[in-house]
Amino acid sequence: MKKTSTRLADGRELIYYDLRDDAVRDAVDRRPLDPIATNSETRTDRLLGDFVAIASHRQGRTYHPPADECPLCPTRGEALSEIPDSSYDVAVFENRFPSLAGDSGRCEVVCFTPDHDASFASLTEAQAGLVLDAWTDRTAELSHLDSVAQVFCFENRGAEIGVTLGHPHGQIYGYPEVTPRTALMLRSLAAHRERTGGNLFDEVLADEQRDGSRVVLEGEHWVAFVPYAAHYPYEVHLHPTRRVPDLLALDAAARTEFPQMYLELLRRFDRIFGEGRPPTPYISAWHQAPFRGLGDFGVQRDEFALHLELFTIRRTSGKLKFLAGSESGMNVFINDVPPETAAERLREVASK
Repeated sequence: MKKTSTRLADGRELIYYDLRDDAVRDAVDRRPLDPIATNSETRTDRLLGDFVAIASHRQGRTYHPPADECPLCPTRGEALSEIPDSSYDVAVFENRFPSLAGDSGRCEVVCFTPDHDASFASLTEAQAGLVLDAWTDRTAELSHLDSVAQVFCFENRGAEIGVTLGHPHGQIYGYPEVTPRTALMLRSLAAHRERTGGNLFDEVLADEQRDGSRVVLEGEHWVAFVPYAAHYPYEVHLHPTRRVPDLLALDAAARTEFPQMYLELLRRFDRIFGEGRPPTPYISAWHQAPFRGLGDFGVQRDEFALHLELFTIRRTSGKLKFLAGSESGMNVFINDVPPETAAERLREVASK
């Protein structure tokens, strides 16, 4: 992998990640951009103890542009975009409309491919491996920022999820505090250790492997399963078989096998509801150990287990799972698809 860092016209950082060591990235951003002005802050909810990001400048962000004006495509002639070069393998840049900025963290955009009509599932294993390298490198870089306590790499895919740019891309958030969802995991982890002396992540993975009914895909270094208490109709958790706290700690063997496993899962997701159906909308989310703030939970970083959660809000063909009163009002999920049934369906649509 070759990494090239440069700056956009308004001063934001842009990083190219290339498969070829001889790639040259010297194109200049020709857009007449003013320096970005953000108004982002985090506020704590005193009743719930979690935090909310307030980012009013995001009201003006780019919204469903036509394909020939896509800001994530390479620059072609006078069609100037966020990527000044005429091609790229993977590109990462600071978000022009960040949810988190300054002392409140950092937001980056990850462009998986220059092909506007592609998807992550259509990438080659080499391309998917390069994205993994980019996620890992950005996790390492953001972990050094004083304003970042936790790094979150994720992809929102599909208009049903709320995606406003159709180009295949994901995002990386550097949160200023441990996120509420991770805090719940850390409390459960600490309580389980206090009660049993064991590691909760290890026991969950071992139980799923022993039961087998919810295992979707198993390799030498990764296991994918539908969790026992899945929140969403089709939800898969992908764990390395050797517990590590973050992407940086994955060994070479796990990094090599990951693209095979992940691409197969994504392709199965697109086949859940039948061949020829619209692409399945999904959220793909990496859970990594925070770099700061763990002292509040009495947990060491190496107790946390890196894993990826992949889920869709589509419950059947043409029908979505809406987060209505119980889910949105009380955070109690009601799942219409039994996890064992979801796992069986995901095994049925395996690649031939």
